[in-house]
Amino acid sequence: MDLNRHVIEEFRANNGKVGGRFEGARLILLTTVGVRTGKPHTTPAVYLRDGNRYLVFGPDGPKYPHWYHNLLADPHLTVELGTEEGAVKPFAARAVVLDGEERDRSWELRCSRDPAFRAYAERTERTTPVVALHLLDLGAHNPERNRMIGRQLVSHHNDLRAELHRIRAEIDRVLAGEEGKPAPESSKAGADGRSGTDLAGQLRRHCLTFCYALQTHHIREDGSFTAFGQQFPHLAPAITRLRQEHEVVERALEEFETLLTGELPGDPVGVAELRAELDRLVSGLEEHFAYEEQHLLPALEVSLPS
Repeated sequence: MDLNRHVIEEFRANNGKVGGRFEGARLILLTTVGVRTGKPHTTPAVYLRDGNRYLVFGPDGPKYPHWYHNLLADPHLTVELGTEEGAVKPFAARAVVLDGEERDRSWELRCSRDPAFRAYAERTERTTPVVALHLLDLGAHNPERNRMIGRQLVSHHNDLRAELHRIRAEIDRVLAGEEGKPAPESSKAGADGRSGTDLAGQLRRHCLTFCYALQTHHIREDGSFTAFGQQFPHLAPAITRLRQEHEVVERALEEFETLLTGELPGDPVGVAELRAELDRLVSGLEEHFAYEEQHLLPALEVSLPS
């Protein structure tokens, strides 16, 4: 983890170039969503360019890498690449696991560029996975796909709004003195087999779910903004503002997540403070969503939500 963190920081600071054992390698950063936690994870990987797509290869060893399992569950991700502009940029992407002849052709292409890969593969009986990454392309040639992306944007915003509503309802239930009653959405036994009346556990699960979902949404949006900027240059000022707002929200999320991973308050005063902190976190979120929908949806030929 420490090695990955160092490589990621060096990669972002030097337009995709790093030293050490990865010096000279063509690296890409993959940000996927954890299968069990829902938390976004960033991992460096060696890639091979193949036309308009980027091929990444699971490292050899006794187990498949975590990012590969994450992509099997959710093929949407954000990648980061060095660019001709001299700075790393994020790109929204979709992963496709290759198989059959296509996988074998891509694997042979990789081994021909670096014979060490074949030597690594011979040390394990496991077949090294090959994954093709297709970057998002917002083109005028496919307006229906663009409209689908716009509708997905609104759907994601509404999902985040709904999760936020559930969190606030749970906190308000406690403040009203109803902490001994299971919340409607918590009536089923949780993973620990209990009935869901554990106040601290409920709040932590709900809040972290919201935090991770919002982090993932913004990371993916930052990747999508690159495609928006390329296809719709007039949106540059709006995209700059939205990215700046993402940074503000990310700092607030880090502070809130730190609060959640500690001992949650069990008394009404402490819960009220938690509610105030949550309100501070999302005070500008609705305005952010509205501004984004107002400026991006018309470019995708999607009507603004009423």
